[in-house]
Parts: sequence; structure tokens; C-alpha cells
Amino acid sequence: MEGGEVLGSADNGSSGESGRPPNPLAAAYRSCLSADRLPMPCKKSLVRHPSLVKIKTSEISVDAELVIHDDETEFVPIVRSGAWTDIGVRSYMEDVYVCLDNFMRDYENKSIIDRPSAFYGIFDGHGGKHAADFACYHLPRFIVEDEDFPRQIERVLVSAFLQTDTAFAEACSLDAALASGTTALVAVVLGRLLVVANAGDCRAVLCRRGKAVEMSRDHKPICSKERKRIEASGGSVSDGYLNGQLNVARALGDWHMEGMKGADGGPLSAEPEVMTKELTEEDEFMIIGCDGIWDVFRSQNAVDFARRRLQEHNDPVMCSKDLVEEALKRKSCDNLSVVVVCFQSQSPTILVAPRSRVQRSFSAEGLRELQSFLDSLNS
Repeated sequence: MEGGEVLGSADNGSSGESGRPPNPLAAAYRSCLSADRLPMPCKKSLVRHPSLVKIKTSEISVDAELVIHDDETEFVPIVRSGAWTDIGVRSYMEDVYVCLDNFMRDYENKSIIDRPSAFYGIFDGHGGKHAADFACYHLPRFIVEDEDFPRQIERVLVSAFLQTDTAFAEACSLDAALASGTTALVAVVLGRLLVVANAGDCRAVLCRRGKAVEMSRDHKPICSKERKRIEASGGSVSDGYLNGQLNVARALGDWHMEGMKGADGGPLSAEPEVMTKELTEEDEFMIIGCDGIWDVFRSQNAVDFARRRLQEHNDPVMCSKDLVEEALKRKSCDNLSVVVVCFQSQSPTILVAPRSRVQRSFSAEGLRELQSFLDSLNS
């Protein structure tokens, strides 16, 4: 199977070796939305929909620029990926993912030569799959067509999210049957730079020599930062739900839901948070998962589990399948989607904890999971 296809629970085992996601407009959407109705790719300025004008722009590093290093002694990741999905206990599959190990080649962009360029994303739909399908196709296109890509990658990612949201609003205005929403998390690898943009409750976790490094923050209405933004935008949080309707504070789409988005602003934001890391020899792999995975896995627990599996078979597709099957065993009650991205050709090394004079009953993995739990209490 070619990587980068939009997959559900029936088709599985995708790797990211070739191919871009299919155009959802090719069939059901073509009658309601044509290319000339879509907004043009952004140029120099960051495009924001009027519903997002209340968000502080100072929180976004829009001036960060990509720097490609030429030192041959520097670490260069060897990128390979795999993905797996399962419908779980739900009646419908609303998750969509994309794996592109060679982003520039698949979109015929020659900005980076002889350096890794990859794109990965998970889109967790709600109220239908239309928004997730739409974002999976259009968001990477808005990225590569921006004249500032890849030099100002953070600015480009934020703008691509907002353009996708605006384009879907136009699509819904032409066909009300498309009304739906989706969370979105995308990860871009450019050389040894890893950039993750997230809007919603999907999560990306980097494994740095066995330690979980969270590359995104879950956008739940109950989070203090999100609650303040919601209330400042005229919304409310009731029993953990935004305006008593959504259990996420950021998402694409949902234009049909009263009081969420509009020309005068709204509490539901499509603007992503962006995190950036420079990859090193210690970075082994990354897990991207929908919230159904993180309902039953802590970040460190998932890293420990995936690391053991990769030590056994060194196959990111099989590792993704292992994570999904383990989540099912742990009684996750949602659709399940996982993308595993490896940054090394070899499997993770076996870590040996330094011997201590004091005898202890905890394993190294147990100690890391306990530390992760304690850290979560502090945050």
C-alpha cells in the first residue's frame, strides 16, 4: 500500500514511503466546492480569520526561520514511518491520517535537496468525517504553496491551519451536509528540525533516549490557559465541555455550531500551538496519536511500550499496530489512530540503569513512568 493515503479501519499498515493524500473533492465534494473558491495561499503576512482576532499573536513564533546546516558531522535523521488505525467500539470511523516520508518530492517542491523532508498528521473528526478529510488534503497543500515555506516554517504552519479552517467554512456555506469538525496535529521534519503544530487533543511524543518529551499540549476546555481564552471570547466551560457541547478547546470546522465561531470572534480556536526541537543522536522515534490512544496511555508509558516493540522488530508499522491493539486491550472507547516515526535506521538501544549501592525494587522504566506521573500532577 502506498503511504500517505487516507485510511480507516478497513485499510491498514501504511508506511510513508510515497504518495500524497487523495483529494476529497474528487467525488462527493466537487459539486459544492471548486478550486477557484478556495482562498489563495498566503504570501508575506499571517492570515487570520476574524473569529481569531482575540488570540494573542505574541504566543506564536512567526519570525522563526529555518536554518539548514551544512556541517557533515552533524546528525541527520533517517526518517521512516508507519501507521495503524482501528474503529474501536464506535459505529463510525472519523479519524484520518497522512504519512509522507518525502514531503518535498511528493509535492514537487525542490526547496530542500539531500535533506530529510517529511510530513505527518492525524485528524480526529467529530460530527462526521468531512472536516477531517478536507483538512488532510488541503492543509499540506497550503503549506507547500506558501512562498515562505520552508524558511519561516512556524509562521507557515499557523497560517495553513487558519486557511484550511476558512476554506472549510466556505465549503460548508455551499453544502450544509459537510458540517463537522476535526482536531488536527501535524509534524514536519526539515533536515534535523522537528516542528509540531497542534489544535485539539491529539498528541505527539518524542522519545529521546528512552525519555518521553511531549511535543504538544492537549487543548481541553478545563485547562486554565484555555478556559481563560474561552471566557475572554464570550464562551463558557460546563462540566468540562466548551459551551456545554465540545470537549476540546481548539478545532478546525464546527462552523455550524452556534456560539463557537463567527465573524465577530468565538471561543473555539483553529489556531495551533507550535513546538520545535532540533533532533539529535539521542532522538529515536516519535508517536503521534489521537485522544483514544492517550485515554489509556501516559506519554512515558507509550514510549516505553513502543520502545520495547521496536527493539523486537524495528518496524514502525508493526509498532503502530501494537500500540492500537494494546489500547483496545486497555478498553479505549474511541476510534484509534497512531503514526510512529523513526529517526534512526537501527532499533533503539537497550538502556542499562547505573548500579546503585542502595537496592531498589523499581525498574528504570517504572521510575520514568512514576516521574512522568509526578510531573503531570505538578502541571
